[in-house]
Amino acid sequence: MDISVLGGLTVRENGVSITPTAPKPRQVLALLALRADQVVTVPTLTEELWGTAPPRSARATLQTYVLQLRELIGAALVRDPEGAAPRTAKDVLVTTPGGYLLHSSGGGHDVREFERLAGLGYRAMDAGDFQGAARQLREALSLWTGAALADVQTGTQLSPEEKRLEETRLCALDQRIDADLRLGRHRELLGELSVLVSRYPMHETLHGQFMLALHRSGRRTEALETYQRLRRSLIRELGLEPSAGLRRLQLSLLMAGPEAGQDAAVPARGGERAVRVG
Repeated sequence: MDISVLGGLTVRENGVSITPTAPKPRQVLALLALRADQVVTVPTLTEELWGTAPPRSARATLQTYVLQLRELIGAALVRDPEGAAPRTAKDVLVTTPGGYLLHSSGGGHDVREFERLAGLGYRAMDAGDFQGAARQLREALSLWTGAALADVQTGTQLSPEEKRLEETRLCALDQRIDADLRLGRHRELLGELSVLVSRYPMHETLHGQFMLALHRSGRRTEALETYQRLRRSLIRELGLEPSAGLRRLQLSLLMAGPEAGQDAAVPARGGERAVRVG
């Protein structure tokens, strides 16, 4: 089984789509697919579908959705290779004492592959291998075709998963940009960062990276204007000033000439390294 959630939901068995078009069964499959090879309890599925006020018929309706998914799985199993051990839809979407489990049978899962590649990228960054880090993180990010679960309505279980996945994508993205900056690719990053700071108008790390890329490209005035736009957004929306790290970067740019300045750095998260101006 091949599972993709980093964009639209796509689940295939033997190359055949088992993704339903109806919203509720699609929601059930999305949660089972995100937690493939793990039991998802009936109360968890019920809460995802109906929140804290499920109808009296919730359990029977959930069983109907599972039956619909098994019909799609059964049609795909017809294409099992000759000589393979026979399987039924109940072997793939298993009823357990407390809920249901979707067997991936070792197939592809884009979230797991993203996390594997991103992990390799983070380790390469820690080792000072910026070329390798940029390559691994770029490959990880290429698995995303849009927002996670973009075509699935999300409830109390899927919404936090959606937010968690987006945060992991942003972390990988700012680390990949960090690696590219360390490799001197500031001019190549300008277009991408211009789009990103518009999309995330209060994301300090991305703004700091954009400021640094602009400065290194001889565009210090635009770098300082970027800081002021961010500051206005933070004060207007949150009543906060930029972080101390970003203020230090602004001060370093103010004091540095267009070709000078070795001390400023992009503010880093947690234990991440900062990126120097020069």
